[in-house]
Amino acid sequence: MNEQIEPQRPVSCSGCGVKLQTDNRDRPGYLPEAAYDREPVVCQRCFRIKNYNEVSSVSVDQDEFLRLLSGIGEKNALVVHIVDLFDFEGSLISGLQRFVGSNPVILAVNKCDLLPKVTNWNKLRNWVQQRSKELGLKTEEIVLCSAKRGQGFDRLLASVSSLRGRRDVFVVGATNVGKSTLINRLISDYSDLEQELTTSRYPGTTLDSVKIPLDDGHYIIDTPGIVYPWRYSELVERRDLDAVMPAKPLKPAVYQLNAGQTLFFGGLGRFDFVQGEHQSFTCFISGSLNIHRTKLERADDLYRDHRGEMLSPPAKDDVDKLPSWQRHEFRIARGSRSDVFISGLGWIKMNGTEGAVVAVHVPRGVKVLVRPSLI
Repeated sequence: MNEQIEPQRPVSCSGCGVKLQTDNRDRPGYLPEAAYDREPVVCQRCFRIKNYNEVSSVSVDQDEFLRLLSGIGEKNALVVHIVDLFDFEGSLISGLQRFVGSNPVILAVNKCDLLPKVTNWNKLRNWVQQRSKELGLKTEEIVLCSAKRGQGFDRLLASVSSLRGRRDVFVVGATNVGKSTLINRLISDYSDLEQELTTSRYPGTTLDSVKIPLDDGHYIIDTPGIVYPWRYSELVERRDLDAVMPAKPLKPAVYQLNAGQTLFFGGLGRFDFVQGEHQSFTCFISGSLNIHRTKLERADDLYRDHRGEMLSPPAKDDVDKLPSWQRHEFRIARGSRSDVFISGLGWIKMNGTEGAVVAVHVPRGVKVLVRPSLI
């Protein structure tokens, strides 16, 4: 009697070509164990594109992402770079210009709905344009938008239409910036996806770059979200993401401080007013994060005795999972209008023009800098 030979499982997704795995749903190539019985065998991401016109974010580390970017400059392409306004300097891809070459870049600035309603949008656009230039990115178009509320997307799609010509569209961005929502809109506006993907393969080029066919024979290339380790969203436990990533418009918290006073942002960070005249500071952080004021001379003891309890998140069990704190000191020049920016946590606006010496304590590796005031 002949033994029945077990059919060999496919190793790669027949959609995007990524290596299949069943261990981690946040990594490329994930599919549930039971999905191996489907025909064809595709990763969960491709399955959702094909069946629901929906794409979800998958991430890779920085080196792998740069390898994916390296070929864009040699192609005739339109690049849509999505950044998070709440974490602008933390989510902008540094060095993108050298990879895209002469290809045009649309900068889609997402999460604009988080800013207070009184924000002057023309000034905001000018600020984004100036900061992008200072950070080395040349943009063809800047679009302020909100993926969550659908604001600005018509303008973004119009910009894609006018600049695309006979080009493929590469969509790039860090994790948690709203890239998937934009991809979904592009799919629904530019591709007869249901018909295309049920009748033909939709091959990926390199790891987890998914090519979505457009009606004119070109493609939307959805690159994976890049993981930047200097952002709080990559550091905190998943249950604490809501505390650092605001879901509702920011309610600026104004504090009148004397030199020698400290503000704690839960147990995630600390702002010291070290030296200067009495002045006010406005904190733009998630409303889910409690701010605690104390004297600078008591701050070290307070953190040691109350972290994970009164000063939380993180919870007591998670405190030691974060890197140890590092102190960053800044001298704010008299007459300047400045923010102290903490990547993924928010920023503190200096309301006075008297100048000051301030310090920020955050987990080692978190990006902290002084910039011209956003608002």
